[in-house]
Amino acid sequence: MKVKLQNVRLAFPKLFKAEQVNGEGDPQFSATFILPKNHPNIPDIEKAIEQVAKDKWADKADAVLKKIKLERKTCLNDGDLKADLEGYAGNLFINANNKTRPYVIDRDKTQLNPDDGTIYAGCYVYAVIDVWAMDNKFGKRVCASLSGVQFYRDGDAFTTSGIASADDFDDLSVDSEEEFSV
Repeated sequence: MKVKLQNVRLAFPKLFKAEQVNGEGDPQFSATFILPKNHPNIPDIEKAIEQVAKDKWADKADAVLKKIKLERKTCLNDGDLKADLEGYAGNLFINANNKTRPYVIDRDKTQLNPDDGTIYAGCYVYAVIDVWAMDNKFGKRVCASLSGVQFYRDGDAFTTSGIASADDFDDLSVDSEEEFSV
């Protein structure tokens, strides 16, 4: 069931290159979307979760949903459980992934590429996800597939270690050489 998320914060974006999770499984594109607990899309997401559960498990849907929510096996989760991560406390989050590269566009619908730097962890986006129920050898879950992301507005970038720049170093061309013994 397709759900359009509006004005949500982007975390852990893997939108242009598929990657493995912890070096395991097939490489996938993925993203996490952080939204306040009172976000207007919450009822749509909850409705989609309930609908796919009913479609998958029929009269057992309520019992299955209750169990998998307790086990945190739905795509929508409480950010307070990951309060050690920047931006999660006091919010909800949705993990979504796909083996196929998602459609990634700017505000004007022009397609973005990894070199644009427009999309980053901490910016706000619109996103299209597809909520679906899983019941196989890996267990029962309600997951979200990542279909597309549209840049909406800038936000405070989540801190990352990044790479050093020239500003991180002193100009040593004017210093006399000092030798240090190790």
